[in-house]
Amino acid sequence: MTFTANEIEYLNDRLLGRLATVGPGGRPHITPVGVFYDPETGSIVIGGHAGSGMATSKKFRDARRHPEVAFSVDDLASIDPWAPRAIEIRGRAETHLTGGEEVGKRINANMPFDPAWIRIHPRRILTRGIDTDPFELSTRDVT
Repeated sequence: MTFTANEIEYLNDRLLGRLATVGPGGRPHITPVGVFYDPETGSIVIGGHAGSGMATSKKFRDARRHPEVAFSVDDLASIDPWAPRAIEIRGRAETHLTGGEEVGKRINANMPFDPAWIRIHPRRILTRGIDTDPFELSTRDVT
């Protein structure tokens, strides 16, 4: 299994994450995106809202050109005591120009998807405060 049960629960309970891509000239780009875990493939799905023109977005173009990406979700479980939680997923992006509508329905997304979409296949997962203490970094490679 790619993700632990607690990581899957955490991902499914979040609505917003950040996708980091590399643009032309090696410049980084980060953008907020919806969080969608695909249990069938153990991957993360990034889908634009229907009509958003996902295929023309910078994140889509960047991921298509340079498929090494990072995806991050974080929050605070508590502020007293301070208890951050986070998951960072580094992996390979797969861009698709069609099929987003069906994928969105299959994973029960909270919005209708645009035809274009991105799948992130995890290669490395880093967490804090999900299966461990909030200040303990847990890392592992995924095959």
